[in-house]
Amino acid sequence: MKHVEISARPSEETPETPSVDVTLNINGDTYRMRFDSRVTLLDALRDHLGLTGAKKGCDQGACGACTVLVDGKRVVSCLGLAAQYEGREITTVEGLADNGELHPMQDAFARHDAFQCGYCTPGQIMSAVSLIAEGRADTEADVCEFMSGNICRCGAYPNIRAAIRDVVTEGNDASL
Repeated sequence: MKHVEISARPSEETPETPSVDVTLNINGDTYRMRFDSRVTLLDALRDHLGLTGAKKGCDQGACGACTVLVDGKRVVSCLGLAAQYEGREITTVEGLADNGELHPMQDAFARHDAFQCGYCTPGQIMSAVSLIAEGRADTEADVCEFMSGNICRCGAYPNIRAAIRDVVTEGNDASL
């Protein structure tokens, strides 16, 4: 477990925008951070920690590109303040691989070419991992319904669904 301390740049802190000290548990590592109290979890991940897997799509919680897992549940990270997630287990797409081995869902996405431009792919993968853990991947209709919060502008939905079905039918352990 690695412990890292990160501070906001001095110009970010003003009397109008107080800074907060936050300890985040991300991908098995602990990060002590100080930043503007209005920093979202997405911005903390991308801008402060360099974990750029979660993407900023709509910045309104509607597209799913920023999906991460918090305590095993999917969360759109653009809507929550980073300070809200102190003490919770956060997993990003960077944290899925295990000792250099792709997570079964990552592998299935690659095998099924379940991406085109790739922008939505990390959020799609994180939602798919959670979907299976939630027990909501029993039917094609279930997969369509419970993945509907993740938008793919390229239209790779058939391949995304095929990748999810593959992980379910192969009985791969898609848990974390």
